[in-house]
Amino acid sequence: MPAVRGDGMRGLAVFISDIRNCKSKEAEIKRINKELANIRSKFKGDKTLDGYQKKKYVCKLLFIFLLGHDIDFGHMEAVNLLSSNKYSEKQIGYLFISVLVNTNSDLIKLIIQSIKNDLASRNPIHVNLAMQCIANIGSKEMAEAFGYDIPKLLVSGDTMDVVKQSAALCLLRLFRTSQEIIPSGEWTSRIVHLLNDQHLGVVTAAASLIDALVKRNPDEYKGCISLAVSRLSRIVTASYTDLQDYTYYFVPAPWLSVKLLRLLQNYTPPDDPGVRGRLNECLETILNKAQEPPKSKKVQHSNAKNAVLFEAISLIIHNDRCIKLQDPRISLEHNFQNQNFPSVRGRKIREPQLLVRACNQLGQFLSNRETNLRYLALESMCSLATSELSHEAVKKHQEVVILSMKMEKDVSVRQQAVDLLYAMCDKSNAEEIVQEMLNYLETADYSIREEMVLKVAILAEKYATDYTWYVDVILNLIRIAGDYVSEEVWYRVIQIVINRDDVQGYAAKTVFEALQAPACHENMVKVGGYILGEFGNLIAGDQRSAPIVQFQLLHSKYHLCSPMTRALLLSTYVKFVNLFPEVKSVVQDVFRQHSNLRSADAELQQRASEYLQLSIIASTDVLATVLEEMPSFPERESSILAVLKKKKPGRVPENEIRASAAASANASTNHQNDHSTSGSAPAAAASVTNNSMSADLLGLSTPSAPSNTGVLVDVLGDIYGGSPSANAASTQQNNYNPKKFVCKNNGVLFENDLIQIGVKCEFRQNLGRLALFYGNKTSFPLQNFSATIQSPSDWVNKLNIQVKPVDMLLEAGAQIQQMVNAECVDDYTDTPTMNVTFLYNNVPQKLKMKLPLTINKFFEPTEMNGESFFARWKNLGGSISNPQKSQKIFRAAQPMDLVATRTKVLGFGMQLLDGIDPNPDNFVCAGIIHTRTHQIGCLLRLEPNKQAQMYRLTVRSSKESVSQEVCELLADQF
Repeated sequence: MPAVRGDGMRGLAVFISDIRNCKSKEAEIKRINKELANIRSKFKGDKTLDGYQKKKYVCKLLFIFLLGHDIDFGHMEAVNLLSSNKYSEKQIGYLFISVLVNTNSDLIKLIIQSIKNDLASRNPIHVNLAMQCIANIGSKEMAEAFGYDIPKLLVSGDTMDVVKQSAALCLLRLFRTSQEIIPSGEWTSRIVHLLNDQHLGVVTAAASLIDALVKRNPDEYKGCISLAVSRLSRIVTASYTDLQDYTYYFVPAPWLSVKLLRLLQNYTPPDDPGVRGRLNECLETILNKAQEPPKSKKVQHSNAKNAVLFEAISLIIHNDRCIKLQDPRISLEHNFQNQNFPSVRGRKIREPQLLVRACNQLGQFLSNRETNLRYLALESMCSLATSELSHEAVKKHQEVVILSMKMEKDVSVRQQAVDLLYAMCDKSNAEEIVQEMLNYLETADYSIREEMVLKVAILAEKYATDYTWYVDVILNLIRIAGDYVSEEVWYRVIQIVINRDDVQGYAAKTVFEALQAPACHENMVKVGGYILGEFGNLIAGDQRSAPIVQFQLLHSKYHLCSPMTRALLLSTYVKFVNLFPEVKSVVQDVFRQHSNLRSADAELQQRASEYLQLSIIASTDVLATVLEEMPSFPERESSILAVLKKKKPGRVPENEIRASAAASANASTNHQNDHSTSGSAPAAAASVTNNSMSADLLGLSTPSAPSNTGVLVDVLGDIYGGSPSANAASTQQNNYNPKKFVCKNNGVLFENDLIQIGVKCEFRQNLGRLALFYGNKTSFPLQNFSATIQSPSDWVNKLNIQVKPVDMLLEAGAQIQQMVNAECVDDYTDTPTMNVTFLYNNVPQKLKMKLPLTINKFFEPTEMNGESFFARWKNLGGSISNPQKSQKIFRAAQPMDLVATRTKVLGFGMQLLDGIDPNPDNFVCAGIIHTRTHQIGCLLRLEPNKQAQMYRLTVRSSKESVSQEVCELLADQF
């Protein structure tokens, strides 16, 4: 509270002193109650209190409230202080209201009126006090009350600069509460042009406001790009003496520079070559200034200078990603061949020089004394490493990064160094980086070990030229950090070994040697049990790894393992019965021991009993069939990537996210059960052999799909497309075909590299409900997410549509749901359009798609006998003046399949009437379309002609427009 001359409020100072001198809580409460009684009596009894006394007592109440006591009076006196012309009294009134008055208070109307009076005042101090109060309360009521006054103050030419600053920040606060507060149209350009204001304080406040507005509606505020670049250019080229009032330790306007650089990251690089060239000059100037000797040794100077530098580097990375995302055909050679030109055939050119310079600058920070600088440099270089233009420049710092991983004191910096090593890894340095990470893993912090294990496993698989090296790496991982090796890692190594004949013998030998260690991790036993059970015969010729030696080695670990691992070992033993008949009696003894009460686990008892009977009863040929070697798994991407991305969203480069996130939650259980089933019955073996999906014993149910499948699978399935996995596998980029939903209610409505949109529908008479599922397939959150109906007013008289709002943030790899309720008011054609907008990596995205709300969705199937059908058919024949039917003769778009045709007709929504038409190949249907106002009966006859590959479709209804629409909808399906 500022000191006011001659106005020290001695009574308040005495009261605060008394409170501080209290020896106990009881004494404090007694003193407070006494003061409250005194203030209450003054407010009630003394009608001649002047402004000073009211202010003093209101301050005491505020102090008591801050001590944690409830205040239930004095609010009216605080409101009265708002009408005072004295700054100190008005300030205390606003402070009390901001802290204590509830938005539901009866006094809120009086408060709003007092604030309006101050907003209309010519005294800038009073105006600022009012806006500070509005911003502090920041309720929806405040937004509605002052939604016009604040923007008007902001853009008015008569408003003082200090008031404009407060107006911009106040409007920002209200905008965060209610995004509808800021009108569009002419206000847009006037707000954007605040970036040209001569007063840098106004520009700084306006930049914060415009940044928030741009995130909601980037297209409307696109005009800010050129103004932001122009203002940034003037700042970075200015000397610190030119902007003395806004220079912080020799750095001109650092906060404004950072805000402008962040604002530009909401857009793709400017289309105008002049603006783009000027922006690149600004970025080069910032990089040049970073190389200059510091003008001050104080930490504030370096902090401000580096803040601008790091934000500039973020913008360089952002621009490169945007250009690559817009036109991935642009290559490195293409850029260098045309580096003297701003664009080639209208396309934007990437800037390799800026990326390399940024990388070199960050490399200098890796050896800086400041821990924060080293962390930020490592973090930014992770982003640079994902660009092919700067990847080689990042690799030059490999030794320093490895040293950071080993020697840094701060665990967060070591974590960032691991991330950078992972990002910079390629075929040329993979073995070195993997070995360094393995060496460090033995002494690494427990908090980062699990993530390191995942990254080592991914790199070893991704860059393995010799899979014996890959096997060595994974077994070393289990040996060094077995507790942190997730199931996905050892599932994956088994999958790869089974699929590659050239590595099976080496894997069996290596895992056999690893199991001979006195202390052996349980994950190593799992891998050993599985591999030796499948390929132990490849090393059985050596006396040191004879069948009985293999069995004894595995069984020596049996009593140390969990029940699930013991179950796996029992499956391995029964495999030995088939592979090595000489150990059959020994294995049968083990089965006998565990098939009785000696084993307390029911699963182990049952497994041992079944395996024992199988080994006794089955002939050699049956055993060989049932216990044959596992078939190869379908080639697929690793699911370990999805696990890593889930643990650290945003840290896995986007181009590596190809694995499905649908790793089976019951993978380990499935492994045990399926592995045992392969030894239980011939039918089970046949199932495993013939069905590649059920052969996935490791639970890695990632679909065999193109590399752009993404992290999500179609959880909704496809009624006409087979299994969910098969459907996901066939999904292509930009998959959008609204016609397929005419005859079905569930499926993937839209899919591209960024997002998958699924839909589930249900309808009852004239009411419908849609559940839309939005799945983020990227490693970045989708911001400012919005899904709304385009031009809802056009549908008011046809469809009553209610769309529930959806969360504005869709996290990486996550899925959100949106409900849409629809009521059919009258018959209609076409379907509503849904607009989906969001920011991906600060790049605005906009999608348009038709909702599956065609008129046939509101059919109620109607049963009819032949007599009723033909009587009704004749009545709906119509006349020349009032036709009620529609007919279409068309050629089949694909070879006729009457079963598929029947499925589509059933899915259309009408009742299929069998046995009505004399021709059994014809399809006859009946249904009623329900609307709010009336019901429309509809009959349909579809006549396929296989010989001519033609269809004749006839639709009759009580309304011609419905007949035509139904006819068009169904004809498009064939």
